[in-house]
Amino acid sequence: MEKVKVGLMGLGTVGGGVWDVLRMNRDEIIRNCGYEIKIEKILVKEGFKPKVSGVSKDKLTHNFDDIVENDEIEIVIELIGGIEPAREYILRAIKAGKHVVTANKALLAQHGVELSKAAYEAGVRLSYEASVAGGVPIINPLKESLGANKIKKIMGILNGTTNYILTKMTNENVDFHTVLKEAQDMGYAEADPTADVEGFDAAHKLTILSTLAFGTPVKFEDVYREGITKINPLDIEYARELGYVVKLLGIAKEIDGELELRVHPTFIPKNHPLAAVNDSFNAVFVKGNAVGDLMFYGRGAGDLPTASAVISDVMDIIKKRSLKPNLKNGFSYEPTKKAKPMGEIVNEYYIRFMVKDIPGVLGKIATLFGEYNVSLSSVIQKGRSERGVPLVFITHEARESDIQKALQEVNSIDEVIEIGNIIRVENGQERGEQ
Repeated sequence: MEKVKVGLMGLGTVGGGVWDVLRMNRDEIIRNCGYEIKIEKILVKEGFKPKVSGVSKDKLTHNFDDIVENDEIEIVIELIGGIEPAREYILRAIKAGKHVVTANKALLAQHGVELSKAAYEAGVRLSYEASVAGGVPIINPLKESLGANKIKKIMGILNGTTNYILTKMTNENVDFHTVLKEAQDMGYAEADPTADVEGFDAAHKLTILSTLAFGTPVKFEDVYREGITKINPLDIEYARELGYVVKLLGIAKEIDGELELRVHPTFIPKNHPLAAVNDSFNAVFVKGNAVGDLMFYGRGAGDLPTASAVISDVMDIIKKRSLKPNLKNGFSYEPTKKAKPMGEIVNEYYIRFMVKDIPGVLGKIATLFGEYNVSLSSVIQKGRSERGVPLVFITHEARESDIQKALQEVNSIDEVIEIGNIIRVENGQERGEQ
C-alpha cells in the first residue's frame, strides 16, 4: 500500500488523538483516500513523554528542521497552538512546498489571510476544518457544499466550556463561580478560563466563519465580545419565565451590505434549535438564501472528534494534491464589506434592575427610556428583598447606542439601586430579510 508521509507538530491532546485515530481507523482511511497516512516525524518539546502508546523515540524531534527539510514529508499538521512559533513554522512549511493542516483558531483569526496568500502563491493547500467546532464539519461545507448560496446569517454555540457552564446553571440553579470550579475539576475548563468565559475563543472562531461566509477578510478586532461572568441565576430564571434560554452565541449577519459581528450572552426562544444544545456540545446555525436554515451539531472539542477533522483535511489534500489550487483556501484578500460598529446594531434587550420599593419608579424608568427611543415589550416586577425590588424589562428593537445612553440616565435616578444585567435578545424575523 502506497504511503503518504506527514509531519506532526504537537503530541498533546489533539496530536495524541490524531495518532490514535490513524491506527484505530487505518483500514477505513485507506479505503476512503487510497493511501496509508504515515506520521514520519513528530515535533515535541524537550523532555516531553508521549501519553499515547506505540510512538517510537526515533519519530520524536525537538527541531522543526527535521520536518521541513525532509523531502519525503508532503503534509505538515500544526497542533502546537498559539501564534508563534506556529506562524513561523507554517510559513516555512509552505515555502518548502508542503501542504498544511492546522487546528489553530487564534492564528487563523489573526493571520489567516497572510497564511492563505502564502499557500496560494506556493501552490499548496492550507486546510483548517478542526479550527472551529472540533469534529463538527462546518468549514468545508461553507467553502464547498454551500458555495452556491449567499450566506445571510451564522449563529452558533462555539465554545463547549461556556455551554457546559450555562447548562449546569440552568438545570441546577447554581451560580457561575460554583459551576466554573466544578468544570475545572472535571477538566472541562482550563485553570485560566479567560479565553473561554470571556468569549475570546468563540470570537476567534466567529472571525474564521465570517471570513468564509461573507467573502471578505474579517478582523478579529471587529468582533464585539462579551463573556458569561455576569450571568446570574436570576437572569436564567427570568429567561425561563419569559420563554427563553441563555446561551453564549457567536452571531454574524449581513444586513444591507454591512456585517454584524458579535459574541455575547443571548436570550433565544426555547423552541429555537440552538436552545436544545446542552453540555459541552457545539452547534452552528446557518441561513443561506437558497438552502434556507441548516444546523451543524456535535462534539466541539476533545481528542478524537478534533482528530477526526484534522485527518479528514489530510485525506482531502491527498485526493486533491495533483490539482493546482485554484481557490484561496476559502479566504478573501480584499475587503468588500465593512463591520458595523456595535453602537449601530439594533436588537431587543433584557434589562434587570434592582430598585427601591417606592411608587412611581417604573414610570420614571419608562419615561427615560422613551426619551431615547426605547419602547418596552414586557415588564416583570415581583418579589422583595432587603435590598429592594427586582424590576425586569424586555424592550422592543432599539439601537445599542440608545440603550446605553438611556441606561446612563436611568442609573442616575435615586430610586435605582443597580443595573443588574443587560442581555441581548435574538427573536423573530431578521431585519433586512425578505
